[in-house]
Amino acid sequence: MGADGIGLLATLLALVSVVLGFIALSDEVRENETQHVDERVLLSLRRPDNPAEPVGPLWLAEAARDVTALGSVSVLALMVCAVSGFLVLVRRWRTLGLVVGSTVGGALLNSLLKGLFARPRPTVVPHLTWVLTESFPSGHAMLSAIVYLTLGALLAQLTERRRLKAYLVAVALLLTLLIGVTRVYLGVHYPTDVLGGWMAGLGWALLTALLARAAKRRSPELQEEARGETTPS
Repeated sequence: MGADGIGLLATLLALVSVVLGFIALSDEVRENETQHVDERVLLSLRRPDNPAEPVGPLWLAEAARDVTALGSVSVLALMVCAVSGFLVLVRRWRTLGLVVGSTVGGALLNSLLKGLFARPRPTVVPHLTWVLTESFPSGHAMLSAIVYLTLGALLAQLTERRRLKAYLVAVALLLTLLIGVTRVYLGVHYPTDVLGGWMAGLGWALLTALLARAAKRRSPELQEEARGETTPS
């Protein structure tokens, strides 16, 4: 089996593992098996004498709000639009379709899952930022995983150096991790909400990668785009 076949097998195994993990976690959440641990984690991040005050220095809560905004629908939409504009300018239409399709499909899936589980937001501590939708899975965690991992993988295709590829993927993973952690710190999500969002987002990103791989095999034009051989007019 060649390197390409090993990569495909690894992606399939990762996708199956993530899907099974999400199913197991969602069953626990639905049965309230995680509620006690979730609430203890949230309380541990607040001052014992005043649950409205988070632990840590005064600037940390403001920094958390700044970081968590990187996973908001507005910021992610602006980022996807900016990347889409670039892809339009260089006439990489098929790559544009993959980016937009992955993002829009992931957003629809997140809305579907939130409505399906309809988990209320945490009430054990006051929220430190505004929220509007249901709690499980975390939209910030899921959508940031989809967008940043997709864009990281897209940028990684532009270089042949493994160190740069690893750096781009690591930055995407770090952003996703920090955004999810801030949702818990701000008291607007349980830890299992964020974990579920990461799982669902990673699963969707892996599925998109598999579909993109299959499309590239069938489309010579997409292969040219991936190699950067499309010449803009």
